[in-house]
Amino acid sequence: MSNLAYKHTGNFEQYLVKYLPKGFRGNRIKLALVFLCVMYHFQSFSQTYISFAPALTNDAGTLAQKANVGIEVGKQWNVFSLGLVLGKTSLERQVARDSTTYLEIHPNLNVFQQGKFTNTITAGIGYIFNAKQSMITEFTSGIEYSINPHFHINISFGQYYYSGRFASSSSTFWGLSGVFYFLPANPKSLITR
Repeated sequence: MSNLAYKHTGNFEQYLVKYLPKGFRGNRIKLALVFLCVMYHFQSFSQTYISFAPALTNDAGTLAQKANVGIEVGKQWNVFSLGLVLGKTSLERQVARDSTTYLEIHPNLNVFQQGKFTNTITAGIGYIFNAKQSMITEFTSGIEYSINPHFHINISFGQYYYSGRFASSSSTFWGLSGVFYFLPANPKSLITR
């Protein structure tokens, strides 16, 4: 029986047990304890952060049409962080249905660190609700400064790419964000001296 057949017949538990070490087979308590230990391991080596990030695009229009904002909540593990962003692609008042609210997954990598400065790279992907160009992807580079172990500021610049069924567009932006770490943050970098 193929791996796919296990999933479709409802016998996923048999599929899972087949690939577990023999000591775990048939023992759900051991399996649950292993799962909890793995989750504790990832939680103990991570820290939670929240970020507020206003930005301006280079699109034509009023200041409200150019302005966007996002609030990100996420976890950081050493040089890598992963967040979920809820934001608005424009702060212009919407007359009809709101087509500016988006939800985006934000993986971030600290590439280089020198003193209190860190160079960051972000490649995000998300969905804009009720928009004709509903898929958003982002590539951002930033310079982060650690004011203290709990609060960092980041100057970022990058590109938003919007895509729909019949049209696509892109926009460059410049932004400033504040990040609050609930535990003291001492981010490392991939490249050290």
